[in-house]
Amino acid sequence: MRTWAKVIGVVALACATVSAQRATGGWGRRDLLYDGKVTFVRLRWRGGSFGPGAAVPGGGLNNWLHEFPRAEQNLMQTMGQVTKMDARVDGSLILTLDDVRLFRYPIAVMWEPGFWVMTDHEADRLQQYLLKGGFLIFNDFELEQWENFAAQTRRVIPGGRWIKLDSSHAVFGSLFHLERIDFPHPPSHHLYGFRPEYFGLFEDNDPAKRLLAIANYNTNLAEYWQMAGTGFFPIDSGNEAFKLGINYFLYGLTH
Repeated sequence: MRTWAKVIGVVALACATVSAQRATGGWGRRDLLYDGKVTFVRLRWRGGSFGPGAAVPGGGLNNWLHEFPRAEQNLMQTMGQVTKMDARVDGSLILTLDDVRLFRYPIAVMWEPGFWVMTDHEADRLQQYLLKGGFLIFNDFELEQWENFAAQTRRVIPGGRWIKLDSSHAVFGSLFHLERIDFPHPPSHHLYGFRPEYFGLFEDNDPAKRLLAIANYNTNLAEYWQMAGTGFFPIDSGNEAFKLGINYFLYGLTH
């Protein structure tokens, strides 16, 4: 694993430089043509509940846009270099929860679900997506933001319970082995002192069945992806975050 860690570190440095040069390019498109490659899909929610966030055209908050576009650029560049997955490294999608095109993509990522509010129609479509095989990754929320997050997900899967995961679950070992999943945030991280926790939403609330979604709580993996190669965070922390992200994608593609 040490060799892989070094590879991830080197690739992260390179892709951070590339992403800084090309700005958004094809990243964050709403009309990216489907080509069968592993594509990064960021979910856009239209309504927010509380908290900071600048208004975006058409109303709502832009919390769902945090770490864009370097987070997805760096993760996909790294994934394409260190795995055999056919990762799309020239662009990504931003889709709403009720966009019919979401069903073409088995994995989607949502930022700041502590502030997220959706319509009944969006809740119904997201439920269909998960039950038809979609895998959803929730990222970047902490403390009391859990209350809003849990309330919204209950609208998607009524009766669904979030179950705390430990490192033994298959989602954490799809490719890389992590010594620990609750790796501490460095002093330079805004969540320094918080202990990362991970929760799973399972089919029929049964941990032996398929994992529909994973919640990264009291942490922000995407911030490590975004800042790779800048020297802002220690490389070891960044390596663990990249390993987690790649493990998540491989799990979502194989389950």
